[in-house]
Amino acid sequence: MNVDERITEVPGIGKKSAAELASIGIHTLMDMVLYPPRSYDDRREERFLSDATPDNPSIACRITVISHSQFPSKRSGMTLKATCIDDEGRKLELLCFNRPFMKDMLKLGSSWYITSPAIERSRNGIYSTASFELKRSKEEAGIGKILPVYPLTGSITEKMLRNASAYAISALSPFPDELPFEMYQRLSLLHHNDAYRLIHYPENDSDIINARRTLAFTELLLMELAILRGKGSRKKKQGAESKAEAELVSSLPFSLTQDQVSAAAEIRADLDSGTPMNRLLQGDVGSGKTLVAWIAALHEIQKGNQVAFMAPTELLARQHAEGAAELLSPLGIRIAFLTGNVKGQSRKLLLESLRKGITDLVVGTHALFSEDVSFNRLKLVIIDEQHRFGVQQREALKNKGIDASILSMTATPIPRTLALTLFADLDVSTLQTMPSGRIPVKTYLVSDKKRDDMYQSIAVEFQRGHQAYFVYPRIDDEGESDLRDVTHMHEELKSRYPGVPSALIHSKLPEEEKIRILHDFRAKKIMYLTATSVVEVGIDIPDATCMVIEHADIFGLAALHQLRGRVGRSILPSYCFLVFSSNLSAEAKARLSVMKETNDGFRIAEKDLEIRGPGEMAGDRQSGFLRLRFASLTSDLDLIEQARIEAERIAREDPGLLSIENAHLRIALKEQC
Repeated sequence: MNVDERITEVPGIGKKSAAELASIGIHTLMDMVLYPPRSYDDRREERFLSDATPDNPSIACRITVISHSQFPSKRSGMTLKATCIDDEGRKLELLCFNRPFMKDMLKLGSSWYITSPAIERSRNGIYSTASFELKRSKEEAGIGKILPVYPLTGSITEKMLRNASAYAISALSPFPDELPFEMYQRLSLLHHNDAYRLIHYPENDSDIINARRTLAFTELLLMELAILRGKGSRKKKQGAESKAEAELVSSLPFSLTQDQVSAAAEIRADLDSGTPMNRLLQGDVGSGKTLVAWIAALHEIQKGNQVAFMAPTELLARQHAEGAAELLSPLGIRIAFLTGNVKGQSRKLLLESLRKGITDLVVGTHALFSEDVSFNRLKLVIIDEQHRFGVQQREALKNKGIDASILSMTATPIPRTLALTLFADLDVSTLQTMPSGRIPVKTYLVSDKKRDDMYQSIAVEFQRGHQAYFVYPRIDDEGESDLRDVTHMHEELKSRYPGVPSALIHSKLPEEEKIRILHDFRAKKIMYLTATSVVEVGIDIPDATCMVIEHADIFGLAALHQLRGRVGRSILPSYCFLVFSSNLSAEAKARLSVMKETNDGFRIAEKDLEIRGPGEMAGDRQSGFLRLRFASLTSDLDLIEQARIEAERIAREDPGLLSIENAHLRIALKEQC
């Protein structure tokens, strides 16, 4: 039978059922084969009433009806109660709501095989259930087997899907292999005929594991091959470091980490390859991404080209511009700063310098998208916090140049293998090594009862000449909420720390006011900030050693890690206090525990990935290949890595998939695309 045969070929599947199945992507028999069970009902052994526990309240055994009775019910008037006993002599009451016809079916003395996922036991030891299936034989009840449990929709039942999957597997078998023959044995994979059968009807737990692994690996291998085919291949020569780059690096009061050296070399090779670069530079908070970006900018500027650096906020853009001026201006690099607040004659002169090529590097915000902004020879676009910009925005800036390269940066790292998949059109450079001398931030979980102890610890830091942040989730107390806000807490903190200069900063302040406050904070005219999460990124104050995050339980892991990254940016011991309320959800407890256990942004990102899933992290990059049936981008990182290695080998040895051994892959890839 053809794999495209409609699902209506299955006995019992009519037009209505077919329409409901179509809503979950099942149109054909092959779609049914590719519809994975969400779990399994293990009925290999009979489970009597005595086997039912709170952790596993299911049964699968024979029962005999011994009596009938009825009782009034709000749900359905009179309800039938059939009292039965299992083969061990224990009593079970079947509660038949809205099923009066069952009295004629459950004749006294009749025996049935029952399966039920939810057995309850009363204080007097009597078992009962309202959720059950009854079959005449052990085989019909599936006892002795492992049965698939599928996600349902509408009026579709497990019985219908089990019948459909069994029919489809029988009708379409044998399934052809989809991988090179040698790969099955080398990687200990099941042949696909076995994998498709056992994913639905396994005989043991190993069958489930091996079948899913085979089908997941196949999906991932085809995906990685499609990614490599889409990216194409180009040979990159090792770019030479310019004299200005060497001068910049030698002027630094510290040495680059090996990761920074490697990332700079990868970017340099891209920029000199003759093909526009599209690279993601990811690294933990404080790992030195911006410095790598300035080295890349310098490399391109030394070739006579222009560079645009875009940040999501004016505050962050201004700090980057100041950093660039400090590092690059001594090397003769001409730098401009452009935001929506640059207007009048200043804007006119700046735009003219960009058009004429007088300006080498422009740092700015969304204002760089403006129609009146044009360049003389824009060749490199650097985007900080890339997830805050859409694909169209990034492309709009890139298109202001001719064959311009893009370097995107993110301080929300994810495992490199996954990054190569989620950001399939990008090459990825990763900074995992932190600059030498950094001391990991000590993180404390603080309940309301311990608040005074925390305040006293911070007072000691003030006495040492160190600075602090106090972060709150709200600006003021407008609306109904019991969350602390910056406006009221700033007054409370001033009374707690009299004589310690402070400032209030949040998103509603004018940009110039925020900039003035941060300048004063950096100059130690201000010793602490009472702030919202506006301080989450881009603020580098070496003497800030304390971060207090109130209501930390409502922040996501990525935000907590970014906020904590505002301290610990020098050789000084630093501290993060996560203040929480007493009524924590299990998820909030898990997030706070992760923050206490590790400072590793990649480890935190993995946990964040488990909670949020890959779709949200991919943002507007979501596309068809992320909708995997058997593989998981969250839990199959080892398979993703293995699939990538195999795909790269195949693409290297047989890029056209023309060999006989890769014929199955060629066919499968063609069908998928």
